[in-house]
Amino acid sequence: MRSSINRPPTPDANEEPEKEPTLQEIINIKLIESGEKEKLMELLRERLIECGWRDEMKAICRAYARKKGRNNVTVDDLVHVVTPKGRASVPDSVKAELLQRIRSFLTSAAI
Repeated sequence: MRSSINRPPTPDANEEPEKEPTLQEIINIKLIESGEKEKLMELLRERLIECGWRDEMKAICRAYARKKGRNNVTVDDLVHVVTPKGRASVPDSVKAELLQRIRSFLTSAAI
């Protein structure tokens, strides 16, 4: 069989066609492009410090390090232990405030 120079190459079966970005990806891109994501991150930092969440997480890390021995603890160990507790202990008021700010942004950005 002869090949044709006029015919485009056939795509490989294992190559995925470019897919459309999800709504979550689109929102994330818009938040980053507008600088709103950084503002939200700063607001979250401030609120978590104000409510004592950060100090609570530090205390959990220190207690874990003391229990295991300072030289026997890695950052990965701390992340594995603290992440579930940290996510569960974020105050509902902080979550609600961030959610409201995100909704306001989406309304103003007409997404």
